[in-house]
Amino acid sequence: MNTTPAPMILIDADACPVKAEITEIALRRNVLAVFVAGSFLRLTDHPLLKLYVAGDGFDAADDAIVEVARSGSVTVTADILLADRVLKKGGAAIDPRGREFTEASIGETVATRDLMAELRPGLEGQTGGQGGGPPPYAKADRAAFKNALDRVLTRLTRPT
Repeated sequence: MNTTPAPMILIDADACPVKAEITEIALRRNVLAVFVAGSFLRLTDHPLLKLYVAGDGFDAADDAIVEVARSGSVTVTADILLADRVLKKGGAAIDPRGREFTEASIGETVATRDLMAELRPGLEGQTGGQGGGPPPYAKADRAAFKNALDRVLTRLTRPT
């Protein structure tokens, strides 16, 4: 008997650059994808694709995702603190560039994020207020994301 819960993709959707890739993979793999956003988003009309409008309250979308995250779910987010919360609920988390957050790596990732937040005000004064930000999103990032999402979904669907 297979006791593995049905996989589900939860998407921190407001600024997600891989909505089309998630839709493609969800439909191909027959997996529910829930796009969680602060306001309405247009999605392909399909029973496997759902939109949950969490509202614009501080962390409303994050809180909604964490509420349903579980073993068998994978959350797509660039938000390191949301990824940490999802991992603590037993879910998996990947970013839109295909990096998987793990129990082994999340502590260091959160610490680096916190350190950079502390250093940023001083660095902006030296660079004339220009922040670096992530590199532009490229075709290779889309491919890495699709491979990572497929890999995580395959792992989540293995019988336990």
